[in-house]
Amino acid sequence: MDYLKSNQTLLVIGKVWPEPNSSAAGTRILQIIHIFQKQNFEIVFCSAAKKSEFSVDLGSKNITTKPIKLNNSSFDDFLSNLKPDVVLFDRFMTEEQFGWRVAEKVPEAIRILDTEDLHFLRRARELSLKKGAINGSDFYSHLNNDVMVRELASILRCDVTIMISEFEIEILMEEFKIARRKLLHLPLMVKNEDMMDADILPTFNQRHNFVSIGNFLHPPNLDSVRYLKEQIWPKIRKSIPDSECHIYGAYPDLKVLNLDSPDIGFLIKGRANDVSETLSIYKVMLAPLRFGAGQKGKLLDAMIAGLPSVTTKIGAEGMCSKKEWPGYICDDRDAFADQAIRLYSDHYVWLKMQSNIKPVLDTNFNLEKFTKQFLNDLTDFMATMNRSTDYFGAVLNYQTHHAAKYLGKWIEEKNNGNSHHE
Repeated sequence: MDYLKSNQTLLVIGKVWPEPNSSAAGTRILQIIHIFQKQNFEIVFCSAAKKSEFSVDLGSKNITTKPIKLNNSSFDDFLSNLKPDVVLFDRFMTEEQFGWRVAEKVPEAIRILDTEDLHFLRRARELSLKKGAINGSDFYSHLNNDVMVRELASILRCDVTIMISEFEIEILMEEFKIARRKLLHLPLMVKNEDMMDADILPTFNQRHNFVSIGNFLHPPNLDSVRYLKEQIWPKIRKSIPDSECHIYGAYPDLKVLNLDSPDIGFLIKGRANDVSETLSIYKVMLAPLRFGAGQKGKLLDAMIAGLPSVTTKIGAEGMCSKKEWPGYICDDRDAFADQAIRLYSDHYVWLKMQSNIKPVLDTNFNLEKFTKQFLNDLTDFMATMNRSTDYFGAVLNYQTHHAAKYLGKWIEEKNNGNSHHE
């Protein structure tokens, strides 16, 4: 039986409307959608969020769109009419909000969660960092946090979960005993034609300055830029006085803009309209991330632009080994600055690190390779899926969805002005 047969419908419930030019998350959800489109699925994308001027035009990609409302039974009617075969929740928050409605109105639909990254792992590292651990290194003692309870429950309620990082798959299996068959690995991916040819990229001598990039709605990016300016950049600037560090990122607020310091060559540039073109003129990417999870789109973007980088263990996690990394991986701030200086100044070292990029992209991020593996794994899972033996999922669906259902209905009644007060 062909479990991914043509003429099926995939409903994607998005936390936000995708902005591929603003974040890696926007690119990733479109990659997942494209995989299903190639299997001739009809795609319907809905979200309760507001669209922004940077939201991608989904209609141009043959994707039907539908604005929806939270805590509103109009979504029930929408589900009943659409009757999707597969429902994809974009992050656990959307599953919390809409999962019970999906389970009630279209119980036969396969429910897939895309975590993007493990939010509770990011939270654990943030808590660890606040307690004084270097780069959130003592995160295991903080895994039992408020986000973990919610995200793990969502993973257990869904039929299968898409994971971006094999490191995170290991955590779910070893620490929480999640069955491997319920976890599908799908990293960030790069098309062969998007891998920039080193022969036509700007050379070492044509590139200048350091660069960092990241969506500022994402807390680890703001922390990284502050840490870079206060703890790392002064040493680099002292060693290379004529160098500058240019900071790009979508949605910079006043806290970010106030970090702009032309007197020390630390410049806030704002949104990059074309990330690959922007990054290709710089000599070294700096990404001193101290907490976070998943794979880092900024570092993949750097590779695509032929740009060596210096990052932390958290930055490189789930992407490739330290030996393969096209640059350096350092958690100590002084070592980080020293390696950045070396990479910037030594032509031979820079070329050697740049030469690591293509093998890493080919091995760890090849779109054709990982799309094929994902489809094989998903087909195998669907062929053997049996909800009657998924006991934990059944318990959580019963308990949590009943609670969410009646809370949602109460909120809807309240919003409609039908709440009663004694």
